[in-house]
This record gives sequence, structure tokens and C-alpha cells, in this order.
Amino acid sequence: MKKILLAGFAGSLALAMPAHAASPFDGTWKGDVASAKLPDKPDVFLLQNGVYSCKTCTPPYSVKADGAFHPIKGQPYFDAASVKMVDAHTTIETHQKKGKVTNTVTATVAPDGKTLHFVFKDLSAPNGKVVEVKGSQTLVTPGPKGAHATSGTWKNDKVESVSDAGITMMLKDDGKSFTMTTPAEVSYTASYGGPAVPIKGDNGGTFAKVAKPDAHTIVETDVRGGKTVGIYTMKILRDGVMAITSEDTLRGTKTEFAANRQ
Repeated sequence: MKKILLAGFAGSLALAMPAHAASPFDGTWKGDVASAKLPDKPDVFLLQNGVYSCKTCTPPYSVKADGAFHPIKGQPYFDAASVKMVDAHTTIETHQKKGKVTNTVTATVAPDGKTLHFVFKDLSAPNGKVVEVKGSQTLVTPGPKGAHATSGTWKNDKVESVSDAGITMMLKDDGKSFTMTTPAEVSYTASYGGPAVPIKGDNGGTFAKVAKPDAHTIVETDVRGGKTVGIYTMKILRDGVMAITSEDTLRGTKTEFAANRQ
């Protein structure tokens, strides 16, 4: 918070007018999907003999691919998973937490077997907003003989589209604390250098703490179970343009993209 002192008449009359000096972070921001630099670390999936395994998930898990829900341990955002084989090239994976569907992933492999197209739908928002992400991955190494077409090692190719609710956030920096809110009603307000606070609307039980190393940089550190799980660095490049780096510290991956103030 700052004050602007207006002095006139050669200092004989001073009028102090309080004003909220806007932070360069204040406002509504929208991520630029086209600018995204995706992680280089590939994903490894295996669907064979009626069992689906996500080898590179943190932690890895396996589930029968019979279309029924089966319990999953160790995942913060779901406690049950269902995998359905639609056909030789398509699967649908659905996650639940406490009996409520949290997200679905439809994966379809192109006829040549070299490209995997996915549609991810996040259904966990407190206000019911659905966030949809569409993208593709490129085959690095095929799965074993006889495995489903989705099996193999896949590298991120591109994100084609993301619902506005998934790439929009409202930010407020008052000099002492930082507030982040999304259209899906996920939010927090944390003091700079203070303790981690619960992220409201996050069904994984994640907490956030923030630091402001300089006037144009804010760093959010996400913590779950006392362990750092993610680091988000927001840096103002110029008025209305921000660079965001998202680090998944559990998996050791990084995503970079730009955001523009609306």
C-alpha cells in the first residue's frame, strides 16, 4: 500500500490522497496455449492381458481394464479408477474420489499408431465448471506385442485447446499478501514469507505459500503432506505480459507458458 502526496502552492498547502498503487500482477490473466513448452519427460502406459498400468504416474498404479471402478492408493486427487477399452485404439479412464467422478481421460491412437490424441475433463471444480484439455502425444517406443495401441512410451506433442476456466486466474497483490482465484472457485490468500495456507477447492489437500523476491516476480510453492509438490514462478515481462514456469517436483518436469492480462 502506498500514498501519493500532492503538494501545491510552494508547499504552503499539502493534500495527502491515499491511493492503491496497482501491482503489475493485479487483474485477470489468461494463459496462452500456443506459447506452452511442454515437459520432455515421456509418459509410459501399458494395457495388456486386461490390466492397465500407468508406469510414470507418481506413484505408479495398475488397475483391471474391465470398466469397473477399483480402489487406488497413494493418489491425492482420486481413490478409485475405471479403465474401459472402447476398441483396439481407444480407452476411457475415469477417476473417482469418495464416490464422486473427478476427471475422465479419453485416449485415441491414430490408425498409423504413431500419435495419441487425448481429451481430459476435470470435473472436480467446487462450482461444477468443467475444464477440458485436448492435446496429442507422439510415440517414442511401442508397447510389447499384443498390447493395446495406447501402450508404449509417449512424448508430449502439443496442447490443442483448454477451456477458459482452466487457463484464467484473477490475481491481487496488496504488497503484503497475494490472492489467486480461478473461475472454477479454486483460491487462496497467502502472506509473503508466511506459512502455507489451504488452497480452497483443491480436492487433493494442497497448501500454498508465496514469496516475492522482487517487484516483478512471485513464487508459489505448493505443499502436500509436508512435502513440496510444485513450484510456480510468475514473472512480469512487460505490462500485461507474464511468463509462468510450472515445476512438478515429484516427477521432475517443467512446463512454461505466457499469460496475458485481459
